[in-house]
Amino acid sequence: MNYSATALIVSAAVLALSSCDPDKNEDTAITPNPRLILRFAFDPTQERLDNLGNPSTVPDGHAAQSPAFRDISAHYVELAPTALTWLGDGEILYDGPETDAGGATAIDFSQSIIVGEGENFLSLDLDQIPPGSYPFIRVSLAYQNYDINFIQSGLDLTATVASFIGYNTYITTHPINTQVLTVNDDKLQGYWAFETDVFGTPYTTSGQAPEGATTVPNPLWNTSPIPAGSCVVTGEFAEPLTITGNETGDIIITLSLSTNQSFEWIDTNPDGKYEPAAGETVVDMGVRGLIPVVSE
Repeated sequence: MNYSATALIVSAAVLALSSCDPDKNEDTAITPNPRLILRFAFDPTQERLDNLGNPSTVPDGHAAQSPAFRDISAHYVELAPTALTWLGDGEILYDGPETDAGGATAIDFSQSIIVGEGENFLSLDLDQIPPGSYPFIRVSLAYQNYDINFIQSGLDLTATVASFIGYNTYITTHPINTQVLTVNDDKLQGYWAFETDVFGTPYTTSGQAPEGATTVPNPLWNTSPIPAGSCVVTGEFAEPLTITGNETGDIIITLSLSTNQSFEWIDTNPDGKYEPAAGETVVDMGVRGLIPVVSE
């Protein structure tokens, strides 16, 4: 037998032994990097806040309800290390796609990440985040989809609302529930579309809420204001989020949004029921607070 043949046989034997060694396999197994995972939750019992982060009640002459959320999307997520950190100067975790297709810079709805409650909105390696302590998180909400109750001709009915609350959104088409609307234009904060099914026939309509009508709670308003017309909601961790750089497991942040009476209208008929056919107009479709909850 020549040396080449002998070497081939020995190499094959070593390979076979290596493949049968369980410890060898464990040593070479690829361990995924620990990740930071963001999810959303919708809480109709969470405290209802105003734009300054203070407790808020429904004004006289208005009425409100807590919608049943289906989906949500965000355009921007940032960790803030201090209450003095200006928007954009924190650790940016996500900055969604934008486009100028409608004539101005806008959120590109066709590329938005839309999720339901408990679904992963964002997942990134923890080693991408500089070690530090982060007491605040900012989330620029862009889109909401939820069900509401209303009355018409004495009937109690339900409808689905698609609500665009980002600073500006370029929309080609968008779904509501079973129907899809074509827009092909930019829509400023407060654009909405409404779908209901009356006697088996879908009915849709759309409109624009007044400028500045969307509530955006920011408890850091006096040290770190947000631009007018944006929907950057600020939340404070119960204990500052600490990134050491030595994490061995995932960190999950659930962004709990207050939907407590977040759909508000002028109650022309003072019965606490939304009746658009009676001229009752919506004045607010913003969320009512953000509490980030950390789990591992």
